[in-house]
Amino acid sequence: MSGAFTAACIQTSSEREFAPNIRAVGDLVRRSREAGADFIMTPEVVGMLEPKRERHLEKATGEADNPALAAFRDLAQETGAWLLVGSLAIRLEAARLANRSFLIAPDGAIAARYDKIHMFDIDLPNGERYRESNLYRPGEASVLAALPWGTLGMTICYDLRFPYLYRALAQAGADFIAVPSSFTVPTGRAHWHALLRARAIETGCFVFAPAQTGEHAEGRKTYGHSLIVDPWGEVLADAGEEIGFVTARIDPARVAEVRAMVPSLQHDRAVPKPRRSAAVG
Repeated sequence: MSGAFTAACIQTSSEREFAPNIRAVGDLVRRSREAGADFIMTPEVVGMLEPKRERHLEKATGEADNPALAAFRDLAQETGAWLLVGSLAIRLEAARLANRSFLIAPDGAIAARYDKIHMFDIDLPNGERYRESNLYRPGEASVLAALPWGTLGMTICYDLRFPYLYRALAQAGADFIAVPSSFTVPTGRAHWHALLRARAIETGCFVFAPAQTGEHAEGRKTYGHSLIVDPWGEVLADAGEEIGFVTARIDPARVAEVRAMVPSLQHDRAVPKPRRSAAVG
């Protein structure tokens, strides 16, 4: 594992067309690089946030034709930084997409891809309704990627609620975990900080969570609060609700230090199915 580096989480408010998002995120990436960031991460659905299913399908492209992916690959080359494209909608077939995250090396090469495994199919108390499985095909594989400073585990948004994925990534060698997100406001207020801190504590990993913020097309609202959390669960940076970016200095040696203090990753035991006790009385 190499020495310390500076991580940046971009916080943006994506629109429903590619061009304004590419411009806005490009500016934030350049600014964060000027501020000293070595590894720069963007939120989920950073290329476009199109709430209408049919329009989304019309606009989506394959990797080879995706304008946001091409722009971000050029941006990595321009800045010389490692860049995590939180996720883009990538066409797989006529009516099915992947919600795909990309790790891009400083030479513009795609170093790793991850397709979101867990689909956000939910009805919220405030009337909001989401059915990701109507648009996206779930991913089938967890992904680790090599960075100059250690190993990155790649996840996306709703994955955050499934701790077994994070434990598996940590036990397979992850030092850092990315959680690019587009969290709703009600669930964000209730659970965002608690879940991210819990995933960091449970795994002994640094957790990077770049997030969408503000109001988007069709009145959709996202929570913001992009976070960088250390392996002890300490929040090193919180972007609040404004568009911008946050940075933190990351010392990879902290991972081993924390895991030595609480070596729970080494203490798993096989647990049989719970037995239901007989009714009393």
